[in-house]
Amino acid sequence: MRLSTGVPGFDRLVGGGLLRDRLYIVSGPPGSGKTTLCSQFLTKGAFNGETGLYVSMHESQSELARDMSSFQFGFEQAVNAGQLKFMDVFETETKRFFAGSRGTTDGPDSVEALSTKLVSFIDANDIDRVVVDSTMILEYFFANALEELITFITTLKRADATVLVISEMTDPTSYSDAQYLAHGVLFMHNYLESGGMTRGVQVIKMRGTEIDSTIRPLEFTDRGLRVDPDGEVQS
Repeated sequence: MRLSTGVPGFDRLVGGGLLRDRLYIVSGPPGSGKTTLCSQFLTKGAFNGETGLYVSMHESQSELARDMSSFQFGFEQAVNAGQLKFMDVFETETKRFFAGSRGTTDGPDSVEALSTKLVSFIDANDIDRVVVDSTMILEYFFANALEELITFITTLKRADATVLVISEMTDPTSYSDAQYLAHGVLFMHNYLESGGMTRGVQVIKMRGTEIDSTIRPLEFTDRGLRVDPDGEVQS
């Protein structure tokens, strides 16, 4: 019932992998590895015959594939094989998909309508793994994004898929309602020190799993992110 994240060393921190069909929040500052971790998660699923969906408001499919092509974990191959679907929030076709009664490209009438359509798409297309990059998608469509986030997370939890939602939160000690609702919360750390950038990953919460909540060293390699499950980052 557990899914490998595709990040070497990480699965040891969460009992062998993520529990299937649950929702996890991946938080951290810019440059901490959130997008790369989520891309490895989708690619691992694709290599296992699963279908993935990437919902993005930061990059187009071609931009993301180009960025991930600098690593050798196979993201571009998974896209070319048709195992990964992509939704660009800024594309007219995606806007039309989410549109409500206000028009073809005005966006959804409510966050409930947006999230319900997304869940319906996930279930109708037998999608196994989902990444939403990021919660800023709500700020694009709605004025009160923080209030809408609860509805968004609650609805997405009903999808028959394992969902990673990227959050721009930068303070691991400042908990949001969404984190309480999620099945699990990961925080990506980075520290600028005299010797350069030090990165780490910490499991803040994981329901149904004995977790290692120590900040473990994280590094970028030519094959993507790698975690040292035996090392320790001093914050």
